[in-house]
Amino acid sequence: MRKALALLLIAPLLLGQAKPVLVPDVSQRDIQIAYSFTGADLLLFGAIVYPGGRAPAEGDKPADIVVVVKGPTQSVLVREKEKVAGIWVNADRMRYRSAPSFYAIASSKPISQLVDQRTRDIYELGVDSLQLSPASGAVPEVQKRFDAGLVDLLKRRGLYYESPGTVEITDGVLYRARLNIPARVPVGRFTAETFLIRDGRVLAAAVRPIDIRKSGFERFVARSAERNSILYGLVAVALSVLFGWGAGAIWRRF
Repeated sequence: MRKALALLLIAPLLLGQAKPVLVPDVSQRDIQIAYSFTGADLLLFGAIVYPGGRAPAEGDKPADIVVVVKGPTQSVLVREKEKVAGIWVNADRMRYRSAPSFYAIASSKPISQLVDQRTRDIYELGVDSLQLSPASGAVPEVQKRFDAGLVDLLKRRGLYYESPGTVEITDGVLYRARLNIPARVPVGRFTAETFLIRDGRVLAAAVRPIDIRKSGFERFVARSAERNSILYGLVAVALSVLFGWGAGAIWRRF
């Protein structure tokens, strides 16, 4: 009786060990932005550890890898413009409480070939599956229009993009992918999420943090604006007046 009870207790653990485990890493966990920053090439790599440390057998179905890099969420105000009497004016607007400031996804195959729409929505696999949070209720048609507008705007800025078929998997165990961090990327705590997918199901997931921050003079200016906003504003105004006066004096001489 005791043996049977013990087997029942450890059965969930044995079943959990039957699944593969991801061991991911990134080439840079601390990206510093200086005045000369033109972007960064981020390498995401790792290994798939199968139960017992074995390699996948020939009869096993191949697994796929999806890597997602997300920036910190932020509040965003989206304005819709309308042409009135030949002039573009703000017609309507919608505020989002939390939207990823950056989103990039790479996969070994197109996402639509790996999982169904429900799974994509649960794990936010793909730009079209992001769960955006509008601050106010709107009819579905209006919200869908603004969602598409926000995604399109960030895509054109290079802050949202997809790279299907770019994850390389070697011998069913090792994987690697490259994602570009653009020069206009916001600062903050980013996350690199890795998903192991087989037969349309997510078998394993792992997360690694990435910090993107300003350095040098840019960091000094950002910290000054954040910690001493009043003094920073006064100094900025004084410098603007000084530079304006200096430019005027030089112009009068010539």
